[in-house]
Amino acid sequence: MSELTLATLKAAVSGTAAAFRCITEYEPAGGAGTPVFAATYEGGQCAEEQRWIDGAEVNCVLIDSVQSQANRMEEALESEWERGRLSLPVISVDFDDPSLLKRFKVTSLDAPHRIADALLRDSLLDGQPFRKSPVGAVLDSADIRNATGLFEACPTALLFGLWDSTGPRGGLGVKFQRAIVSEIVGLHAVRGTRTSSRIDPAQILVSAGTLYQAPGGGWTLDEGAAVRDRKGPVKLGKDGRPSEANHGNVTPTIAGGGYTISKAVQTTVLSLTALRRLRFPLNGASSSVPAVDEAARTTLAALGLYAAALGRVHGADLRSRCQLRALTPIEWELLDAPARPPERFDLPPDVARSLFEAALSDARAAGLPWRGEEVVLRPSPALLALVRRSQELAAAAPADAAEA
Repeated sequence: MSELTLATLKAAVSGTAAAFRCITEYEPAGGAGTPVFAATYEGGQCAEEQRWIDGAEVNCVLIDSVQSQANRMEEALESEWERGRLSLPVISVDFDDPSLLKRFKVTSLDAPHRIADALLRDSLLDGQPFRKSPVGAVLDSADIRNATGLFEACPTALLFGLWDSTGPRGGLGVKFQRAIVSEIVGLHAVRGTRTSSRIDPAQILVSAGTLYQAPGGGWTLDEGAAVRDRKGPVKLGKDGRPSEANHGNVTPTIAGGGYTISKAVQTTVLSLTALRRLRFPLNGASSSVPAVDEAARTTLAALGLYAAALGRVHGADLRSRCQLRALTPIEWELLDAPARPPERFDLPPDVARSLFEAALSDARAAGLPWRGEEVVLRPSPALLALVRRSQELAAAAPADAAEA
């Protein structure tokens, strides 16, 4: 393998290459035969499907989805940005208010809809609604032939995709397809079982009494001191058993859970074709200049490769009981001429970062805007009240537990 250079990346972006691809095989960290717990969806279901692999139909399970992988790459970029190792346009909403039970900050790198997220939409920049501000207004004119504003304010939206479904046009809002996609799939997946139980050291029994909701939160055994409605004292949870407050034993149970797999495969594809559809006119012009377009596309390609390289080096500890270990080298392939073996490249994160920095320098020299400082929004009074009320309800809610 050779090391990917800026000259090679530029040639790939401006030429006919279809994509960069990275395929990595993994085994469970516990070794062959160790069950891995795949991503779960509504109803606790995992995504199983049959795939045609090497001439045979293979049962597969989705271990980490395209959406989850995008979030992990954005998280890796955010970590580099927070450490001062990456110049990146970031928009944040700072929920630093004494009225909240928990203060926090949301950025365009972790908001589900990125710059088009409702949390940003319902926040203020210098007292002005975000979508009315010069930064937020770029969404009103953005499309694939005018992506300059997003390049300046939120370039990750051009990489990981964007749908402005929460804006004034609703479902007709601007859309940008994902230019980089990644997923992890387990092959030859066989469903296993899992056990659960809890032994209460206090040995609290279900017959110890009925728990009622107490005023101000929590619970009480005193029926007379309980919160009341038209039917009388309100039981805690569904039936007022001690388990509603997370007390008591849980009878050991066996249920479906986990999969044994022959291996897991992570496939990441950065589409150069998708990037070539984007245009970047400068200074409000009606059309763009090819050299400027190529500089912007090269920067986005370098940023995508950097995000993917960071994601792989950060490891594949995806969730509880789902840690994977790479079995094959992390190498990138450039998919160019049909029917010819792809050119292969090594791309460790430090090289990827240098590649991105050089591409960004060229983009700035071409006149492309790039907002280096963080744009900090404040939640509107209505949004702040909604968050505060949600936190209060969550704090008062009883623990969700089960008891035999």
